Amino acid sequence: MEQVISADRPEWVPVFTGVSVRVFRKLVRIVARRGGEQTGTGRRWGLSLADRVLLVAVYYRTNLTFRQVALLFGISKSAANRVVDHLAPLLALAPVTREHGPDTVLIVDGTLVPTHDRGMSASSKNYRYSVTMQVVIDANTRLVVAVGEPTPGNRNDCRAYTDSGVDEQCRGANVLADGGYQGNPGVIMPYRQPRKGQPPLPQWKEDLNTVHKSVRARVEHALAHMKSWNILRNCRRKRDGVWHATRGIAQMRNLSMTA
Repeated sequence: MEQVISADRPEWVPVFTGVSVRVFRKLVRIVARRGGEQTGTGRRWGLSLADRVLLVAVYYRTNLTFRQVALLFGISKSAANRVVDHLAPLLALAPVTREHGPDTVLIVDGTLVPTHDRGMSASSKNYRYSVTMQVVIDANTRLVVAVGEPTPGNRNDCRAYTDSGVDEQCRGANVLADGGYQGNPGVIMPYRQPRKGQPPLPQWKEDLNTVHKSVRARVEHALAHMKSWNILRNCRRKRDGVWHATRGIAQMRNLSMTA
């Protein structure tokens, strides 16, 4: 099969991935440092490292099937599958390994990602089998800080926050969230509106809710940008595939914002 697109033709990179050539090259260097280059003996990859990174990025962006992606790169369907299995963890955003400082402000929110893996998903409020992905950004830089492990889509945010392990990656920081995170210590939520017949919130609480809402909207903007990658609209990957995809997209978004 003839290869249609290649990293040797940089004009195709933004067309098929939505990221600039500069960001793509930074991503290739990150993957190389993490062990993406083939060393030692054994069967060699048919594509260069840059082409393999491009394949994964195209797969995430377009959500084409492996058969379709394989045709673009002139390889077999099984080879395209192996490339994604090998490189997906190396593209992913690294987990937080140390405690944040007390001045750090993070924002957390969850989003539903429809998946084909019934073993880890559940029928959710959108009537599709989905997983909930918890995403945390830095309130100042707006960069993605952490992505929690996927939890079934019928699980509410207050439970998914702890079950996904993202609470551990937020330790030490001030965390902003919406009203769905009740019961999680250290999470700052807006004041709840009183029930019917009770006195309204005082103006100072209304003002704080307005500020809280405007700041928390930053994570919603981040999620909207991440879900422009079509794999997060209908993920065919099994097991950890949706987690690696979400963290890989977070990595590329961060690189684009700091380029």
